[in-house]
Amino acid sequence: MAVPPTYVDLGKSAKDVFTKGYGFGLIKLDLKTKSENGLEFTSAGSANTETSKVSGSLETKYKWAEHGLTFTEKWNTDNTLGTEITLEDQLAKGLKLTFDSSFSPNTGKKSGKLKTGYKCDHINLGCDVNYDINGTAIHGAAVVGYEGWLAGYQMTFEAGRNRITQSNFAVGFKTDEFQLHTNVNDGTEFGGSIYQKVNDQLETAVNLAWTAGNSNTRFGIAAKYQIDPDASFSAKVNNSSLVGLGYTQTLKPGIKLTLSALLDGKNINAGGHKLGLGLEFQA
Repeated sequence: MAVPPTYVDLGKSAKDVFTKGYGFGLIKLDLKTKSENGLEFTSAGSANTETSKVSGSLETKYKWAEHGLTFTEKWNTDNTLGTEITLEDQLAKGLKLTFDSSFSPNTGKKSGKLKTGYKCDHINLGCDVNYDINGTAIHGAAVVGYEGWLAGYQMTFEAGRNRITQSNFAVGFKTDEFQLHTNVNDGTEFGGSIYQKVNDQLETAVNLAWTAGNSNTRFGIAAKYQIDPDASFSAKVNNSSLVGLGYTQTLKPGIKLTLSALLDGKNINAGGHKLGLGLEFQA
């Protein structure tokens, strides 16, 4: 088996079927450009149709490939500034170091993160140290893989409280066409997902979750169908009778349109359904 995924990417294929191609209650516009010298610009804006809140962000990224360096600057409409510097595969093969900082001029709030990651065959490790006004927190994660089987552990240690505040386990199995993922968070939250690539056009996913001491099980099924190289249709439904529909169409190279709707199956005639519209430009 090659390098296993990071802990947060375990079960990612099933998550993507449930989340990609939808934007309920939002009007979104994304613009991505890349200059000849490798400088990338990404800007995004969205408007919430319920609250009328408008938000946006701007990100610039420059990769200095020969030295394994990536510089990223971020800004959003909450007036938060962010800087990220990444060094990869220089000190050792598979080792990635990232310094991430943010600053809000309005509130004076500052935070910093030192992220480390190491990956090789069968192993993917990560350790992040976060500094902010709430104190120092250490996040650690490890995933091991062998012949398709995956096992992972994730924890958070808060130095100020001198205790572990998060302890999660995950086990799964992965092939190119099938993925199984199960997890236990803090010994109280249980979850699982199944992903299957039926063929080149159809992907399906199932997820379920429940909480210890609560008899209610949350359950959902989703599918994505690739109509042709430029169009796809997505649908999902959960045990609360919420039905999500999504349609994505590439209008021309570099321009993508996404339409989505969330319907309350229990109250079809009552209204309150959510619609979404997204446009993405890439050059």
